[in-house]
This record gives sequence, structure tokens and C-alpha cells, in this order.
Amino acid sequence: MDHLVTARSMFGMTMGFHIIFATLGVGLPLMILIAELLYQKTKDPSYNIMAQRWIKGFSVLLGVAIPTGTIAGTQLSLLWPGFMEVVGKVMALPFQIEIYAFFIEALFLSIYVYAADRISPFMRILSVIFIAIGGAASAVLITNVHAFEGTPAGFTITDGNITNVEPWAAFFNPSFLVTAGHVVVSAYTTVGFIIASVAAYKMLRSRKDKKVYSFHRKALIIGLTVGGVFSFLTALNGHESAQHLYEYQPEKLAGAEGLFETQDHAPLTLGGFTDVENQEIKYGIEFPWALSFLAGNSFDTTVIGLNDFPREYWPPLFIHTLFNSMVVIGGFLLMLALAAFVWTKFLKKKEFPKLFLWAFIISGPLAVIAIESGWIFACTGRQPWIIYRMMKTSEAVTTSADLSLLFFLFLLVYIILGIAVVLVLRYYFKRHPVSEDLAKLNSEGGI
Repeated sequence: MDHLVTARSMFGMTMGFHIIFATLGVGLPLMILIAELLYQKTKDPSYNIMAQRWIKGFSVLLGVAIPTGTIAGTQLSLLWPGFMEVVGKVMALPFQIEIYAFFIEALFLSIYVYAADRISPFMRILSVIFIAIGGAASAVLITNVHAFEGTPAGFTITDGNITNVEPWAAFFNPSFLVTAGHVVVSAYTTVGFIIASVAAYKMLRSRKDKKVYSFHRKALIIGLTVGGVFSFLTALNGHESAQHLYEYQPEKLAGAEGLFETQDHAPLTLGGFTDVENQEIKYGIEFPWALSFLAGNSFDTTVIGLNDFPREYWPPLFIHTLFNSMVVIGGFLLMLALAAFVWTKFLKKKEFPKLFLWAFIISGPLAVIAIESGWIFACTGRQPWIIYRMMKTSEAVTTSADLSLLFFLFLLVYIILGIAVVLVLRYYFKRHPVSEDLAKLNSEGGI
């Protein structure tokens, strides 16, 4: 591969692997908190069992998120020294504050894991709240560096020198709130549907065991509720994100929709692929005027097309497919949660048919695909810039050779880590099935 492509592929592979565990690290504490609150309110021990089982899984996943995050930080310095020079002088605040966020998360995780049965209910809940705050804060702070890349602020580059540095202006760059909101609500959405996916699978396998089936049904309802609420919030935040692209990165929005000519009443196209030669989206479904409304809340909003920008500023046009993946999957997840709500609350049905359960099962993997598509879209759609309109990616890349060898070594590391985490989780939960916890509950009157 080309040197620049190899560097981008290596870092993209690292982030693509890390983002799965980072997302779970943000979302799972909320699920544990909800289970803990339900347990303290209802005294139903099933919710206590959920919280204790989920915290075990969270601990294993955090054990992978930490080293992969460390690798990502190392690769930033290794692969992008030009960018890190700017970060060191302008945007170091998020990295510094993130240390404290991680400290809070790790401290209260230790308290909850090792002392949950010896502390008061208030302290149990408080511990999980701080775990959730620490996890969300870590994600927000690190993602803020990405927001800064798309909407840089707080400095200028004059004759190659960084001047007029204002760290807080860089920290609170124009995309900070939108990006911070998106990373949190999308993580909660994803984890909600992952919990629902696992619970639905277990329900299919435990129909004959009413107690186990009931346990997983409760987990399913929690997952669908969290996933449904936050998928709606993700959709609202996505609309705001599109308006930020319209204002700050218009060629990225045009590339996402394959819009070549500037126009008002611009259509939004789902599906299909971008035909650069004929400058159109082939085989897509077109919604008239929808892109203009998405961009500016008005059907007559003028959306700038790709042809108004130099060709070298165009992002890779396959980002149309990535954008479509997010929109279609997000819409499906929202409709699925709404259908489940109607089924249980309005139609008063207590059991889900197999078709519903299979839809829930695929919702978790689809949510992960949406997260991956969104991350790749965000980073690839910014190309050719590493700092938008200030520094090109090619200007920031390392001059070190032999990146191909490092690429395959890191790939090997991620394969080993991926296999290890699956085996550890399978081993633990196979040796400690839900039926065993429920049996202890019946025989001892508690856990």
C-alpha cells in the first residue's frame, strides 16, 4: 500500500477495533445503573443478578478498551507527528482532563465490584453513577479531539508557526456539543440493543425454563427501552450534526449525498452508489427537497454541491454508503423499539413471537455496524484534511518507513485480543449461568 494509505489504515484499524469496546464502556454503566435502581425500588433480585453479571462483563471489556486506547494514543504520536505538534500546543486539555475521568471510573468500579454487598444501597447507586460519568466523560473528551479536527478553533498557523493559541477556545470548538452528544447517545443506543439482542437469543433458547425466560425478558425490556429512547435522541442529534456539516464542512455533506450541483430544494437519496463519471446517484431512492430541509430546516435551503469545490478537496465518495448505513439502521432500530412498545403496552401482549425475537437478535450487530459506519464516515469524510482547511493528512504523516510490518503486527494483536475476550466471556458465563444464580436465590433467599 501507499505510505499514507498504510498509515491511515493502521490507525483506522486501531480505532475501528477500539470503538467497539469504548462504546460498550460508555453504555454498559447506564444499563447497570438502571438495573441497580430497579432492584432498590422493586426488591426484585433478578435486577440485582443483572447488575452483577453486567458489571463482570463490563470489567472484562474495559480490560480490552484500556490497552487498545493506549495503542491508539501511541499511534497518534507514531503516525501523525505533524498533527500531534498542533495538539501539544493547542489541544492538550482533553487528554489531560481525561486522566481524571478514567481515575474516577476505575476508582468507583473497584468499589462496586469488590464491595457492592458491603455498602449501603445509596453508595451502590452512587458508585455506578460515577462509573457512568467517568466512562462518558472519557469518551467525550477524547472525541473532542476529533471535533477539533473538523472545526478547528483557538489558534492560527502563520508561516508554519502556531500562534494566537487559546486552549479553551480550541476545547469548546463549534462541534464540541454536537459531537459530545452524539458519541454518548449513540453509545447508549448501541448497548441497549446489544443487551436486547443477547436477551432475545437467550429467550429463544430457554422457553421451557420459565424463571430463566422471565429473567431474560426483563433484560430485553430494559434494553429495548434504553435503545428506543436513545435512538430517537440520536436521530435528533444526527439532524443537528447534518446542519453542522452544512455550515462548517459543506463538501462533506455534499459527498454524503452525492450532490454535485449547488441547488435549492435539494433531494436526499437513500441507497444506490455514487457515479462520479455521470455525477449522479445510481439506483437510489430519492426524497425530493429532503436534503435542503435536513440542512437548513427549510425546503428552499441552498445546498452547495461538490462541483463548487476543487476536486482535490472532495472526500472519498463511498461515504454516501456509510451515511446511508447510519440512517437506515438508525431508522430500523427506532421503528423496532416503537413496534415492541406498541406490542406490549397497547396490544397488551406478554409474549413476543419468534419473528420479533429474531429482529431483536439482529438489532445488536446492526447497531455496532452503525457505530463503525459513523466513525469511518466522520474520519474519512474529512479527508484530505487532518485539521480542516489548515493541515492536510499528507502533511502530518510520519516519514518513518516499514509501516506495513507494523500494520500486520497490530492486526495480529487485535485478532488475539478479540479471540481472548470472546473466550473469557464465554468461559465465565458458561460456568456461571443465570439458572445457577436463580437457583442460589431460591435456596438461600438471596445472592
